[in-house]
Amino acid sequence: MDSPSGGGGVVTTESETVPTAGAERLVVRLKRAEGQIRGVQRMIGEGAACEDILTQLAAVKAAVDQVGLHLISERLRVCSQSGEGGCAEDLEGALATLLRFAALAR
Repeated sequence: MDSPSGGGGVVTTESETVPTAGAERLVVRLKRAEGQIRGVQRMIGEGAACEDILTQLAAVKAAVDQVGLHLISERLRVCSQSGEGGCAEDLEGALATLLRFAALAR
């Protein structure tokens, strides 16, 4: 994804666009997850309890999953409001991708 260019525009990927304000919120969420990952690395290095590490990993996974769900729901909202054709196919493709990655994480 391209980096946000300022307020009010859109961030464009190969096949989708995300409103800049939404993209900025998603980047914040991902940065928070990145910080959690660094915390997990530190916990492992310090010999933290396995249960504590797994709890933090579950939190990171949930945060990243929420970004994916937000992208799908935003795409559906934008597509349905615009009345553009191909919404069903776009949504199906996005859901298939999310479910494939979610299955890999199990």
